[in-house]
Amino acid sequence: MSLAIVHSRAQVGVEAPAVTVEAHLANGLPSMALVGLPETAVKESKDRVRSAIQNSGFEFPARRITLNLAPADLPKDGGRFDLAIALGILAASAQIPVDSLQALECLGELALSGELRPIRGVLPAALAARAAGRILVVPKANAEEACLASGLQVLAINHLLEIAAHLNGQTPLAPYQADGLLRTTPDYPDLAEVQGQLAAKRALLIAASGGHNLLLSGPPGTGKTLLASRLPGLLPPLSEDEALEVAAIHSVASLVPLEHWPQRPFRTPHHSASGPALVGGGGQPQPGEITLAHQGVLFLDELPEFDRKVLEVLREPLESGSIVIARARDRVRFPARFQLVAAMNPCPCGYLGDPSGHCRCTPDQVQRYRNKLSGPLLDRIDLHLTVAREHTALGAPPDTNHSSSQIAARVAMARQQQNARQGCANAFLDLTGLRQHCALLTEDERWLEQAAERLRLSLRATHRLLKVARTLADLEGAACIARPHLAEALQYRPASGT
Repeated sequence: MSLAIVHSRAQVGVEAPAVTVEAHLANGLPSMALVGLPETAVKESKDRVRSAIQNSGFEFPARRITLNLAPADLPKDGGRFDLAIALGILAASAQIPVDSLQALECLGELALSGELRPIRGVLPAALAARAAGRILVVPKANAEEACLASGLQVLAINHLLEIAAHLNGQTPLAPYQADGLLRTTPDYPDLAEVQGQLAAKRALLIAASGGHNLLLSGPPGTGKTLLASRLPGLLPPLSEDEALEVAAIHSVASLVPLEHWPQRPFRTPHHSASGPALVGGGGQPQPGEITLAHQGVLFLDELPEFDRKVLEVLREPLESGSIVIARARDRVRFPARFQLVAAMNPCPCGYLGDPSGHCRCTPDQVQRYRNKLSGPLLDRIDLHLTVAREHTALGAPPDTNHSSSQIAARVAMARQQQNARQGCANAFLDLTGLRQHCALLTEDERWLEQAAERLRLSLRATHRLLKVARTLADLEGAACIARPHLAEALQYRPASGT
């Protein structure tokens, strides 16, 4: 038979749409045509495949070869289709059986010797292959990653000859058995190591319990970064689906530290990062820091030092939980449900309000410094806390009353209540959920309206204040929001314009 069909997968964002590689041999002068919107790396596969087939001891057909990568309107890039193209040519030339390819999906870049090289973005393809009910053939270097998709049968190969011998029935391959994919206990730093700062530890408890965004402001050396780095250790473990989603994103970005799977991400971009570095981009859109922090924490230290235009791109993802990268030919959506934690100094020198009296900044300098942050962005941060300098003794013992394990247990109980009640953390409640789960008594509602009017809070800020109050009620096991919960939530919300 001169026609063969091989299944493969492309990569578009964090998705892996199906691609059918069709190989047809016809009479005529020897040539090879590759169609189906291939990018440069895919076009170059013709030469890699030719050399790999010949160096593996097979006959390269001296006929007119047409290769079609369907669907034709889907851009294809990278060397991930090399293996599928080679198998299609071998099947069309009757060197391997055609029927044996129907149950397979093939991914891998070929070396000129016929060896298989690893590719990126295998996990999304593995999840899609599992849903399609096919066996996935990948380079051995990608096999551990592919096996994260439990229930998927994976064939791991090092050379084109191995899969050819398997398909010809000469040397059958056994499904790959993963050894290193056990769930490990995350090795996060312990909050007990932080001395003092009880108010900040309380804010971390609230932020972790409800998934709220947090801004820490204070002089240098007060422990803002130290506190922020402890937040991931307070969050509940990732579910199986969440862990796979995070691993798929890191697979696309070639960041798959299997030894850390399935920990929550903690991303700390430098303040010189550009807008595309944060939200993603490029000719072939790649995930940015907000997507790499999906289901985890994005920590922005020295927040006013970021370019204001860069910070403004965070506004939409903070509300929607996703980012859409638009290009001339396509639109790619990346998930970005992250928890924002930021740290800043109160003034350019950092010592405004510090008892040491070191600050010499003028009011104009302080105002210009604070104006680097827009009101709409600050509105989207639920908890604003001033971290003051505290006297601590060197060599003091750990604060065992506020260890990460103790606080994480309280966080887990609060999250369980929220998931049972509304199916998500309080920070992600929409307007319908807000009306349903954050209802107030008439007198408390009137009190909150008066407080919001005095502080000149926007409607968005008031809604976020209600979500924080709902979290405070959950921490106490209360069914309804009471006045003390509203009062404490107001302490974390500065007046508009300050």
